[in-house]
Amino acid sequence: MRCAAVLGAARAASSAPLFWARLLGMARRTMATSPLCVPPPQGLLRPLAVPERLLLGPGPSNVPPRILAAGSQQLLGHMHPEVLQVMDEIKAGIQYAFQTQNRLTLAISGTGHCAMEAALLNLLEHGDTALVAVNGIWGQRAADITRRLGANVHELLKPPGEYFTPWDIEEGLARHKPSVFFITHGESSTGVLQPLEGLGELCHRHGCLLLVDAVASLGGAPIFMDQQEIDVLYSGSQKVLNAPPGSAPISFSEGAREKMMRRKTKPLSFYLDVGWLGNYWGCDGEPRRYHHTAPINSFFSLREGLAMLAELGLESSWERHQANCAKLCQGLRDLGLELFVKEEARLPTVTTVRVPEGYNWKEIVAFLMDNHAIEIAGGLGASVGQVLRIGLMGCNSTSSNVDRVLSALRDALRCCQRSRL
Repeated sequence: MRCAAVLGAARAASSAPLFWARLLGMARRTMATSPLCVPPPQGLLRPLAVPERLLLGPGPSNVPPRILAAGSQQLLGHMHPEVLQVMDEIKAGIQYAFQTQNRLTLAISGTGHCAMEAALLNLLEHGDTALVAVNGIWGQRAADITRRLGANVHELLKPPGEYFTPWDIEEGLARHKPSVFFITHGESSTGVLQPLEGLGELCHRHGCLLLVDAVASLGGAPIFMDQQEIDVLYSGSQKVLNAPPGSAPISFSEGAREKMMRRKTKPLSFYLDVGWLGNYWGCDGEPRRYHHTAPINSFFSLREGLAMLAELGLESSWERHQANCAKLCQGLRDLGLELFVKEEARLPTVTTVRVPEGYNWKEIVAFLMDNHAIEIAGGLGASVGQVLRIGLMGCNSTSSNVDRVLSALRDALRCCQRSRL
C-alpha cells in the first residue's frame, strides 16, 4: 500500500517532459521487483544550480578563484605526509595572522562556533567561574555554552553598539574573580571593534585567562596575540580569509596550556579535546596519532586563504579594510543614513547603519538581493530591526564594491515603499 502511494505521488508530481515519463516508468518497474518504497528524489536528479551573488553581509564572503581551485583538488589521506605538510603550513599561517609564537596553534575542523566551544570546554570545568562580556550575540552565545558546561557564569553587559572600557572589565574581574574572561574583538552583530590593549595584563593581574573571539576581525583589524597577552584566540575561515566555512584557526598560550594540563576531569567533548587535536597537528613533539578524519579540502582552502593574506601582508590588509570602511561610512552618510557605532569603535569588516525611519529593513535587504544580486543583512540578536549590516571582508573589501553597494542602496531607498507612520 505504501509503495502504491509513493508511486501515485511520483505520478502526480511528474511533468510532461519525456525525461520524467521515463523516470516514472523506471520507478514502476523498480517498485514491482524491489522492496524500495521511496523513489529517487526528483530534485537530486536535476543539475545543481548556484546563482552568482556578491556577498556583502557579515559572512560568509565570496571565495576567490585561487581558493576555489585549492578546495577542488583531489583528496589525499588525512595522515598522508603531504597533508601533514599542509597542516604545518596552516599552523605557520595562523601564527602569522595571530602574531603569536604559541606552539599549540591549529585549526579546528568546524566553524567559528566550534572554535568558541572548543576554547570554553577545554579551559573550563564544572564549578569554574567565568566572566563573559556581552554587547552582542557572540557574548550571549559564549555565556550559553559556558552555562552548559556547568561553570558559574557572570555577565558584563553593555548595550548593542557600545564597547567595554578597562575600568568596566577590572570591576568585573575584582568582583567575580573568574578563571576565564571572554570578550569579542569584532562583534559582527552590532559592528563594534573592542579595544584590547592592556586587557591581557589586566586579566593576568587578577589571576584570569583572556579568551578573545576574532572571527569577524582577523585580517581586517590589528590584533597581536603575544604582545596583547591574549591566552586563547580563535577565528573562522569564511570572513577575511575568504575560504569556505568549516575550519577555524585557534591558538593557546603557555598559560592556557598549563591550565588545561591541570584539569581534574577530561574535556566533555572527545572531538574537541585540544590534547588530542594538538597531537594530530604536531604541537606536542610526539608522533602524530589519528584523532578524526579531517576535512582535507577545507584545509587546502584555508591554506590558500592564509597564503593570500601573507602575500598581501597584515598591515596592507588592515589598511585596505580601514580605507574601504571609511569610504563606505562616508557614502552612507551622504545617503542620509545614520551610522550605528561611534567612529572610534567601528569594526572595519562589518559596518552597521540604522534602518532609515519609515522603511522595513526586510524590504531593503530583499530589494538588493532581487534587483542587484547583492547580499547585505539585517541585525542579529538584540540589533534585529535596528540596523542593516554591510560586510567588506578580504577580496570583497574593494572600492568598486563600496560603489556598487551604495548605488544599490540608493536605488532601494528610492524604490522601496516608505511607511507614513
